[in-house]
Amino acid sequence: MAVHYLETGSTDPCYNLALEQVVLEHRREGEWLLLWQNANTIVVGLNQNTAEEINAAFVADHDITVVRRMTGGGAVYHDLGNLNYSFITDIGDAEQLSIRRFSEPVCRALAAMGVRAEIGGRNDILVDGKKISGVAQRIVGGRILHHGTLLFRSDPGMIAGALHVDPEKFQSKSAKSVRARVGNLCDYLPDEISLRTFWDRILQELTRDGIIREELAAPELREIRKLADEKYRSWDWTYGRSPDYAFRSRRRFPGGTLEVRMNVHRGRIEDIVFFGDFMATVSQLPLTSALRGTALSEDELRAVFSYFDFSSVFGGISEAEILELMLNG
Repeated sequence: MAVHYLETGSTDPCYNLALEQVVLEHRREGEWLLLWQNANTIVVGLNQNTAEEINAAFVADHDITVVRRMTGGGAVYHDLGNLNYSFITDIGDAEQLSIRRFSEPVCRALAAMGVRAEIGGRNDILVDGKKISGVAQRIVGGRILHHGTLLFRSDPGMIAGALHVDPEKFQSKSAKSVRARVGNLCDYLPDEISLRTFWDRILQELTRDGIIREELAAPELREIRKLADEKYRSWDWTYGRSPDYAFRSRRRFPGGTLEVRMNVHRGRIEDIVFFGDFMATVSQLPLTSALRGTALSEDELRAVFSYFDFSSVFGGISEAEILELMLNG
C-alpha cells in the first residue's frame, strides 16, 4: 500500500508537534509518514514533570527550546543532527498492537543501509548496545501516532548537558526518564554520508510499496499555527501541566548561604520557605505568602519581587541570585 508522505518544512518544535497532532486528528484514512527535524530542543513526555527532566541553567545558556509532546515516555534532546519520524495509521487489531509493529520497519530500513539495529527491552532501538532511537505512541479515535528519533550526528555533550538534573532536588511521582548510553548512526554506517542523504535513504526504504507526496490545505496550516502558539508554546502546557513535586536547592553566595524548599502544584508555588545564614533584618513571611500561587516563571516571580526590599529580606543576596536558585537550582 502506498504511503502518504509529509515534510513539515520547519525546525520549530512547537509547529512540528502541532502539525503532527493536526494530521493525526484530521487525516483519518491511509498510512502516513512524516520525516522532520527540530532545532535545539528538549521534548518532555506527556506525564513528566518538566522541571525535573531538564538542566534549566544549561537550557538557558544554550538557548534550548523546551516543549511537552502529546505522547508518553521520557524526555529526549533534538538537534539538527537528529531525524524524527512519525507513522500515523489505523490501530487495526488491538491485540496485535505493539511498538514492535512500527520499530521493525525502521530496523529493516537501517539494515538495508548496513546498520545492524535491534529493538531493546524498553522498546528503544539499539545499535551495538547504544540507544539510537527512542519511541512513543498515542491513540486518538481509532488512529495511532507512533513517533521516534534517529540520532544521526547529534552532539553528545548537548544531550548530556541538557538532560543532566540533580535527582536530590526533586521529589515527585511523575514518570521519570531512564537515561541510556546513546550512539550516533553515522558511526555505524559503512559509508560517510550527509544527513540529507540518510534522510532520502530512510524515506526510500520506508516507502518501498509506493509514496504519495502530500501537502496540507490552507485551513489546516492555519490551525497548526494557532495550535502551536496557543498550546505548544504556552507555559501552562509545558510547565503548568507537570505533576506536583517538592523542590529543594542550596547554594553559597557572597552574601551568605541560601536554601529554598518549595512544594509545587501544576507549576505554581503551593508553599515555600527560605533558610540560610544571610543577614535579614525583616521577616520573610510577607514575601513567602505573596509567592504562594505564583507560577515558576521568571516574569511572574519578578512581578512579585518588585514589591519587596531584598536587602532587608535577604541581606547581601540579590534578586538575580534568588531567581537563579529557584528556577535553575
